Amino acid sequence: MKIDYNDIPLVKNEDKKRFEIEVDGHYAFIDYKAPGDKIALIHTETDPELKGKGAASAVVEKTLHYLDENSTLLLPFCQYVFAYIKKHPEWKRIVSPDFKGYDEL
Repeated sequence: MKIDYNDIPLVKNEDKKRFEIEVDGHYAFIDYKAPGDKIALIHTETDPELKGKGAASAVVEKTLHYLDENSTLLLPFCQYVFAYIKKHPEWKRIVSPDFKGYDEL
């Protein structure tokens, strides 16, 4: 059963350096680093209880919206985020042209 993630807020957890959503005490998150004026998304993960329920896609989409709304350029080092953007090319607009894999998106 898929969960409706629309009303679940994205949290930028600066202490843990990750963007996260919480569902019934379980997390989906993306680790990040913030070099200069860009954000590098490093790794996406979900707690086992959320696997296969769309949580990883939800946290990626919410994070991309957050970055877009905050005019932050993205460095998608995380393979999952990279694949998500490749599948949804409208998000390439927030990827830094300096990103090594930019032309592959």
